[in-house]
Amino acid sequence: MYKKLKAMRYKNKYTTKQMSEMLGISKPFYCQIENRTRRLSYDMAVRIAEIFKVHPDYIFYKDHKGE
Repeated sequence: MYKKLKAMRYKNKYTTKQMSEMLGISKPFYCQIENRTRRLSYDMAVRIAEIFKVHPDYIFYKDHKGE
Protein backbone atom coordinates (compact mmCIF):
# COMPACT_ATOMS: atom_id res chain seq x y z
CA MET A 1 0.00 0.00 0.00
CA TYR A 2 1.13 3.55 -0.66
CA LYS A 3 1.00 4.75 2.95
CA LYS A 4 1.63 8.39 2.12
CA LEU A 5 -1.09 8.39 -0.54
CA LYS A 6 -3.64 7.01 1.89
CA ALA A 7 -2.51 9.41 4.64
CA MET A 8 -2.83 12.38 2.30
CA ARG A 9 -6.27 11.23 1.22
CA TYR A 10 -7.38 10.98 4.86
CA LYS A 11 -5.83 14.34 5.73
CA ASN A 12 -7.76 15.99 2.91
CA LYS A 13 -10.91 14.07 3.87
CA TYR A 14 -11.31 12.48 0.45
CA THR A 15 -13.02 9.14 0.09
CA THR A 16 -11.84 6.56 -2.42
CA LYS A 17 -15.00 7.37 -4.41
CA GLN A 18 -14.13 11.08 -4.50
CA MET A 19 -10.58 10.32 -5.59
CA SER A 20 -11.78 8.02 -8.35
CA GLU A 21 -14.23 10.67 -9.57
CA MET A 22 -11.54 13.37 -9.62
CA LEU A 23 -9.28 11.04 -11.60
CA GLY A 24 -12.01 9.83 -13.95
CA ILE A 25 -11.54 6.18 -13.04
CA SER A 26 -13.64 3.59 -11.22
CA LYS A 27 -13.50 3.25 -7.45
CA PRO A 28 -12.14 -0.33 -7.67
CA PHE A 29 -9.39 0.90 -10.03
CA TYR A 30 -8.38 3.61 -7.54
CA CYS A 31 -8.44 1.16 -4.60
CA GLN A 32 -6.18 -1.18 -6.57
CA ILE A 33 -3.70 1.65 -7.06
CA GLU A 34 -3.77 2.56 -3.37
CA ASN A 35 -3.33 -1.09 -2.36
CA ARG A 36 -0.61 -1.68 -4.98
CA THR A 37 -2.50 -4.46 -6.75
CA ARG A 38 -2.57 -2.40 -9.96
CA ARG A 39 0.50 -0.92 -11.55
CA LEU A 40 0.68 2.85 -11.32
CA SER A 41 1.46 4.65 -14.57
CA TYR A 42 3.51 7.85 -14.53
CA ASP A 43 0.55 9.75 -15.98
CA MET A 44 -1.72 8.58 -13.16
CA ALA A 45 0.94 9.42 -10.55
CA VAL A 46 1.10 12.96 -11.94
CA ARG A 47 -2.69 13.28 -11.93
CA ILE A 48 -2.88 12.10 -8.31
CA ALA A 49 -0.09 14.46 -7.27
CA GLU A 50 -1.88 17.37 -8.93
CA ILE A 51 -4.89 16.78 -6.68
CA PHE A 52 -2.65 17.24 -3.62
CA LYS A 53 -0.51 19.95 -5.25
CA VAL A 54 2.76 18.08 -4.69
CA HIS A 55 5.39 16.40 -6.88
CA PRO A 56 4.65 12.73 -7.62
CA ASP A 57 7.93 11.72 -5.97
CA TYR A 58 6.69 13.14 -2.67
CA ILE A 59 3.87 10.60 -2.59
CA PHE A 60 5.30 7.60 -4.38
CA TYR A 61 9.03 7.64 -3.72
CA LYS A 62 9.85 6.96 -0.07
CA ASP A 63 13.23 8.70 -0.02
CA HIS A 64 11.91 11.98 -1.47
CA LYS A 65 12.21 14.72 1.17
CA GLY A 66 10.78 17.84 -0.49
CA GLU A 67 7.42 18.83 -1.85
